[in-house]
Amino acid sequence: MQDLIFDEFQNLVDESLIRHSSLLDILSKLQESQGRINRAVTKSVTRCGCIEINASKQQIPNDLSDINALKKCLKTHVSGKLCEGCRDILINEIGNNLFYLSALCNTLDINLYDVLLREYDKIDTLGKYNLR
Repeated sequence: MQDLIFDEFQNLVDESLIRHSSLLDILSKLQESQGRINRAVTKSVTRCGCIEINASKQQIPNDLSDINALKKCLKTHVSGKLCEGCRDILINEIGNNLFYLSALCNTLDINLYDVLLREYDKIDTLGKYNLR
């Protein structure tokens, strides 16, 4: 069922993308949409204040016993929770990003669901040793 949703989404993107059908247009719109995601997160901090960023150097103990302990040491640097307004804006911007990512896949004849499956298999196989 999920593959049908991905394929249908990718087909809808293909049908609705008219103005920005050039690969260069798609690449620039994809980059622009990523910038809008960054801007939405920034505005959640600076304008709304629903989340805060408290960043500092990641502290990794010298006596770290295993990789499971590493995950517990690393911080996201985010405190608070997105309000509904900021969450809605961010969801819209991520949706736009998915639209242009799908358009890129269409232009280069790549199936987005296949990409997801390949990444899933890699993460499932390597697990926490993927270290991204």
